[in-house]
Amino acid sequence: MKTFTLPGTSLTVPAVVSGVMRIQDKSDAEVRALYDAARESGIDFFDHADIYGDPMFACEARFAEALRLSAAERAEITIQTKAGIVKEGPYFDFSYEHILESVDGSLAALKTDYIDILLLHRPDALVEPEEVARAFTDLEAAGKVRNFGVSNHTPGQIELLKKFVKQPLVANQLQLAPTHAGMIAQGAAMNMPAIDQSITRDLGILDYSRLHDMTVQAWSPFQAPSKKGMFLSNPEFPELNAVINDLAGSYGAAPEGIVAAWILRHPASMQVVAGTTNPDRLRAIAAGADITLTRPEWYAIYRAAGYIVP
Repeated sequence: MKTFTLPGTSLTVPAVVSGVMRIQDKSDAEVRALYDAARESGIDFFDHADIYGDPMFACEARFAEALRLSAAERAEITIQTKAGIVKEGPYFDFSYEHILESVDGSLAALKTDYIDILLLHRPDALVEPEEVARAFTDLEAAGKVRNFGVSNHTPGQIELLKKFVKQPLVANQLQLAPTHAGMIAQGAAMNMPAIDQSITRDLGILDYSRLHDMTVQAWSPFQAPSKKGMFLSNPEFPELNAVINDLAGSYGAAPEGIVAAWILRHPASMQVVAGTTNPDRLRAIAAGADITLTRPEWYAIYRAAGYIVP
């Protein structure tokens, strides 16, 4: 498994992350099988959020209850969680009180003394960055959170936080897939106003991330646009699947691994967030981290996904 040092931290992290957002109804044996598959594949990074499951913290609690990790085992893994979404509204809350309450809830559910990485989960339109800074400072001082980042934030939103937050913001979790790659494709169509691809919808977040050493964590890497489900084996995406399947045959890999390889071939610091609860599928995705696509192969997937090369 390809690994790298997460910028701004002392953490060595894998290129593929296990997103454990759908484990609430899984048995102890099923959760353990998923965890074991992750560890065997070189994945020691597990992505949570306070809102995963019902009630709040349910998936975090299921993770801890099923695994019952010893202190030594806990020290071997990276646990990331997210805070800021209030289900009851729904609305967002980046207040000092809510961030601290959420972290305490996650710590209790996960049965751990610390969170390795805390992400702010989608932007709060009413954010007061001074409140966020105070929360981060107190959480770090108390030893409850070691590193901080964001999810689905724009460059301007990150800069506003950085004006007050002292800690490095080490990651931004963003949706990215061959069928959802506007952050990559927009630049290729720069100065071509008649082409929809040229429109900047994310305010240059990919280049911003590279300039400021923020890791992009790619969520929903297999999601098709417009709620069409997954694009793999989806008859609505014949050309894309044909290219991916051909490359899968060439590399002796699963199609999921080729998609992961496509994301990780980008020279930005990236991780693939694999949300599957199927151990075999997780292994297939993880195997993609060891495949380095050629430029022609990468661009073949890019074109087949519908993006132009002017």
